[in-house]
Amino acid sequence: MPKTSSTPAKSASQAASTILGGYDFSEQVGHLLRRAYQRHTALFQQVIPDTQLTGAQWVVLCAVEASAACSLSDIVKQTAIDQATARGIIDRLKSRHLLLVRQDERDRRKVLVSLTPEGKSLVQSTVPFAFEITEKTFQGFNPAERTALVYLLNKMCLSDSSDSAE
Repeated sequence: MPKTSSTPAKSASQAASTILGGYDFSEQVGHLLRRAYQRHTALFQQVIPDTQLTGAQWVVLCAVEASAACSLSDIVKQTAIDQATARGIIDRLKSRHLLLVRQDERDRRKVLVSLTPEGKSLVQSTVPFAFEITEKTFQGFNPAERTALVYLLNKMCLSDSSDSAE
C-alpha cells in the first residue's frame, strides 16, 4: 500500500509564493496602480459622452485650455505624455477640429496649440462628466482617504527615481 502524506498538497499559490520567496504580485504597488488605472479608464469610457475622446486626449485639451496657447513642449510637461504620443494626440484632435496648430510669430520653429471654438465647447460641456468620473473613482472613500490618496499619488509623481532612500 502506498504511503500517503498526512499534510494536504500545497495549493498552486502557496507553491508559487514559496518559489518566489513570498513575493505576491497582487500586493505590489505597480500591479495595484495598474488595476486602479484600469478601473478609472473604464469609468471614463462609460461616463464621457464623446465616445471618440480618450483620457489622454482629455488631459491634452485641459492643458491647452489652461494655457490658452501653448507649445508641444508645454503640453508634454503639463501632461507627462511623451512627445511622440502628444504629437499623435494633437494630430487626432486637430483632425476633429478641436485644436488649432500654428507657427509662433516670434519663433517660426515653434508651434503653438490652442483650442478651436468647438474644442472650448467640448471642454466646457465635458467638465461635469469629469467631476462625475472622479466621484465614481473615489466611491467608498471618506474625505480623509481621498485627501490622503491624492497627496500620496502627487508625492509619488514628484519623487525623482534617482533619489536615494531617506
